[in-house]
Amino acid sequence: MRALLISANTEPINMPIIPLGLGCVAEAARHAGHEAELVDLMGVSDARSVIKDSIEGFGPDVIGISVRNIDDQNIENPRFLLNQVRDVIADCRGFSDARIVLGGAGYSIFPESALAYLAADMGIQGEGEMAFPSLLARMEKGADIRGIPGLYVPGRVVQGKRRFARKLDSLPLPDAHLWSPSVARDPELWMPVQSRRGCPMNCSYCSTGTIEGRIIRKRAPELVVASIAGHAEAGFERFYFTDNTFNIPLSYAKDICRALIARELGISWRCIFYPGKTDKALVEEMARAGCREVALGFESGSRRILLGMNKRFDPEEVRRTSDMLALHGIRRMGFLLLGGPGETKESVEESLAFADSLQLEAVKVAIGIRIYPETALAKTALREGVITPDDNLLFPRFYVVKELEDWLRETVKNCMAERPHWMT
Repeated sequence: MRALLISANTEPINMPIIPLGLGCVAEAARHAGHEAELVDLMGVSDARSVIKDSIEGFGPDVIGISVRNIDDQNIENPRFLLNQVRDVIADCRGFSDARIVLGGAGYSIFPESALAYLAADMGIQGEGEMAFPSLLARMEKGADIRGIPGLYVPGRVVQGKRRFARKLDSLPLPDAHLWSPSVARDPELWMPVQSRRGCPMNCSYCSTGTIEGRIIRKRAPELVVASIAGHAEAGFERFYFTDNTFNIPLSYAKDICRALIARELGISWRCIFYPGKTDKALVEEMARAGCREVALGFESGSRRILLGMNKRFDPEEVRRTSDMLALHGIRRMGFLLLGGPGETKESVEESLAFADSLQLEAVKVAIGIRIYPETALAKTALREGVITPDDNLLFPRFYVVKELEDWLRETVKNCMAERPHWMT
């Protein structure tokens, strides 16, 4: 079977993104004996022409479309991004009779409603490296597609119970030559790396558990670093660990760093940190291994609000982690989520003062929290009448304490006016 895989994401939001997940699916399809070609629409000025040329040149039997972002998570003026994906699907329909299959992180949060809205033929929730090759094999034989894990078809029918890969090492990583050579030379791009999937922390608002599951599954450190080394040989110098919590488990993070140190690749990388779950030895090894920036998602400086978010750290642990990173020359970007359940003027002021006291290189402030299904925040919003049981959360809804909303906007605006390294 010939599968054309299209990354429909054109929104950088925090940074331009290389479609790592879709690359993994392409590699898995090839390993299973199918032909696969990848098209990335990021930065493309005329998507219709690119799609037309790709379809006419490749002649796909199946078209897979990756949906990464549903919206930009901005409460002020939220941009709903699925209309762009609709346009991609319409272009594909116009140039081909191939069946269209959805996938990606955004799709996996809303497998039924996104499939209905986008009117594709089917969709795969979760790890496409397993389900997509299986789907191709059955379609090639004209066999029944029922029972494929995570497969959805229109009409709210789940074809097979979703399964997570227990051994990530059984899933192939994309070869560096899958990407355009110009990508490696782009100073704005960081090559994504994923060493583990799943997060057990269960923060009240987070969709990661829905996307990746709540059990951490790890690749062998030597395979992760071998993939990085292959990309470094192809000209990539900047890497971004997309793992939701790079420092959990602590021992595994150290193994990754030691493997990187041993290879002496001369690369730079960044990662996401769960504050408090670290020690000096890890930070020292991260710096030696080439870590240059860490995203600290502490979200609040109020102990009470952190408890409500189900965070398993307190402000002092955040401070200790931040200080250790600074001591080793690692840039820190902090994140605040303001206006959620239990927020008061006092807790907001406490959070702003706390973030300021850390003297971070950058701070990103969000007013209101996007409500995702199957989260504690969604249950709170339902209980308080912020949403109703009939609301389709595919369309962005936010939780913000109404009594604080206007004051919060003005307070954050005034705070940011004096801090050019803070952003929304």
